[in-house]
Amino acid sequence: MWNELKTHHNTVADRRFETLVDASRARDFSAQAGDMLFDYAKTNIDATGRALLVKLLDDAGVADKRDAMFAGAPINETEGRAVLHTALRNLDGGPITVDGADVMPEILSTLDRMSEFATSVRDGSFAGQGGKITDVINIGIGGSDLGPAMAVKALAPYHDGPRCHFVSNVDPADIAGVLRQCDPATTLVIVASKTFTTIETMTNARTAQAWMGQSVTDTGAQFAALSTAEDKTAAFGIDPSRVFGFEDWVGGRYSMWGPIGLSLMIAVGGDAFRAFLRGGQAMDVHFKSAAWDENVPALLALVGIWHNQICGYSTRSVLPYDNLLSRLPAYLQQLEMESNGKGVSMDGADLDVNSGPVVWGEPGTNGQHAFYQLIHQGTRVIPCEFLVAARGHEDDLHHQHQLLVANCLAQSEALMRGRDLDEARGKVADKFEGAELERQAKHRVFPGNRPSVTIAYPQLDPFMLGQIIALYEHRVFVEGVVLGINSYDQWGVELGKELATALQPVVEGTQGTDGKDGSTAALVSFLQKNGV
Repeated sequence: MWNELKTHHNTVADRRFETLVDASRARDFSAQAGDMLFDYAKTNIDATGRALLVKLLDDAGVADKRDAMFAGAPINETEGRAVLHTALRNLDGGPITVDGADVMPEILSTLDRMSEFATSVRDGSFAGQGGKITDVINIGIGGSDLGPAMAVKALAPYHDGPRCHFVSNVDPADIAGVLRQCDPATTLVIVASKTFTTIETMTNARTAQAWMGQSVTDTGAQFAALSTAEDKTAAFGIDPSRVFGFEDWVGGRYSMWGPIGLSLMIAVGGDAFRAFLRGGQAMDVHFKSAAWDENVPALLALVGIWHNQICGYSTRSVLPYDNLLSRLPAYLQQLEMESNGKGVSMDGADLDVNSGPVVWGEPGTNGQHAFYQLIHQGTRVIPCEFLVAARGHEDDLHHQHQLLVANCLAQSEALMRGRDLDEARGKVADKFEGAELERQAKHRVFPGNRPSVTIAYPQLDPFMLGQIIALYEHRVFVEGVVLGINSYDQWGVELGKELATALQPVVEGTQGTDGKDGSTAALVSFLQKNGV
């Protein structure tokens, strides 16, 4: 099937797909999931290409693997685990069994405990030692930081709880900058580490503990933990009532639907958090029931496969024209690149196609004045994914929001249409002539024929955010199954951690550099001479 797709691509690669985009294509090459519209008309995928792409799903058994995932089967084969972040948002979908036991009662019980604690922080009944909690510091890294930090930013219009801060980097500048904004007596610190051993997180947690101990007698009383290591959280001084655990079938980058989302729940309240969960659940229902040619996560995945594995475009840019989603590209970097950045298939064989692309981006319109130059006129094609809401949350500035929307639509149109040399000459014919006219005109040519998709929705609210995040999660799943890889392990992060642990005493000077390569040894020497 890969060969058939590549053969088809070769036959259509040079056509201007602008000529395809009429009213019927706009209808036929789009799909809806609830109030979300996914438009992929501005790509070079035609009916034949789509049919071949859909056949990839059938050949790879995506439907069966999807059903196995939702049922709790151990589809994370390298670690022998189920993949059940979807269960965390299964508010009314019935039982889900793992190893013969229904996991839903415990999930719902933990959600209720989270709600009770979040409410107590918000209404002041959990007062800490300073009268009322005014600030919450979430200390985590990776999925324990990127997800909730992104979501708290995205749902800023719904904040009516304490201020939320996020610390992830072991660089002391990160935590020092946050602690300067807070009062120990009125701050709740949430430590997010499943094992309570993550070195960056625990280093920052101990720094926060020492800071709080300067003016608070019982530091543990103003800490909560998102962890399954109750012995370690107890040793840290955290009461079991403020420890919220989750199972090993929830991966870090998929975990904000459960206890890792506690900071979000405290910020926006239990009702809004449950609306977020229901948005994710609605996308789950759509993903499980919609036909492939109407299935938004599957189509988003197939567009990605067409551009990366078939066209050879090794990167894609996520461009939210919604400033509330400014952290979405960073979140998706981890979700997609840690999940599908693999080099071997499930059976250990080397992949015979490229794995996941490089994912990056920034919110519009900032990017237009930064890297869009490369996207429009650079030598490499970068597929773009636009996200845009029909309405913002600033009703008195709706005209300004309309300008934002116009910019978003204009960018996707410009990427598709481009500007040819004749049109470019017309732009400067009144200023130049002869050879100089030709030279100046060539600088104003846009090649166009550059693909993009657009995800449009009425407004970014908790339910819609849940739909968007679940959409991208399922996109990762589909791409991973088609590629034949395990999207749910992350062995690629282990080697650097192991070497960092071994290097720490070398950097501290308690061990020598024997056995280290010349470059590393020279760098250690330079940094030690300069005060490390």
